[in-house]
Amino acid sequence: MQNTIGIIGAGNMGSALIGGIVEGKGFKADQLVVSDIKQERADYLAQKYHVRKADSNQILTRDCSTVILAVKPKEIRTVLADIRNELRHDHLLISIAAGVPIKAIRDIAQRDLPIIRVMPNTPAMVRMGIAAISPGPLAKARHADMAVEIFSQVGETVIVDEEMMDAVTALSGSGPGYIFLIMEALADAGVRLGLKREIALRLAIQTTLGTALLARESKESLGELRNKVTSPGGTTSKGLNVMHERGLTDIIIAAVEAAWSRSKELSSKL
Repeated sequence: MQNTIGIIGAGNMGSALIGGIVEGKGFKADQLVVSDIKQERADYLAQKYHVRKADSNQILTRDCSTVILAVKPKEIRTVLADIRNELRHDHLLISIAAGVPIKAIRDIAQRDLPIIRVMPNTPAMVRMGIAAISPGPLAKARHADMAVEIFSQVGETVIVDEEMMDAVTALSGSGPGYIFLIMEALADAGVRLGLKREIALRLAIQTTLGTALLARESKESLGELRNKVTSPGGTTSKGLNVMHERGLTDIIIAAVEAAWSRSKELSSKL
């Protein structure tokens, strides 16, 4: 069978995956099949990216060698029950449902097959995401390689043990929300100081983007980069002193820990 990838779920992440895979170099459009409970959404993606649309999740599963569950955690039981009888031992099942452990997926599916859990994040929508990949006990190296190849189309990938997935969720999964808040605060500060909202937003967004790219490309540590822009007694130093005095570092760490705790709590309910 041709290596065909089926994506169940045409929401933001499913759409990002389809767009990234089609625009990337690893796969062809005719290798992709999409299905969604909202038929018009699946129709839209099929027409936009020239991929195939399946009329049901069962048909998609039957026709594809790799099945990606791009659905919300609350939908995972319904979808797995829907495709259970079509799952074969040679399928590769990939789930991006946050907080749903591999064991729970296996128990709901009632099938022994290679399962890989992936935690992507929303910058995948602009092919700048990062996805943590955790292979299950029946997944072999070739299955992990397939997951890496797929998610590399929309950003970077890392391999982690599943027990670290709650930490990944708290850091990179929820991380964009933290960064958006910081960007909003920077823009609001600019407006308070007299800048027009549009100008303040552009300054905040491009500063964040440029700083992230600099951090990625530089061989220096984040601390060294921070020190380079912080002249003793200068403006940056004055601003950082306020952040240190008000405990910004502790606040961010506490926020990530709170998200981690909530992720573990949600996982335990499955």
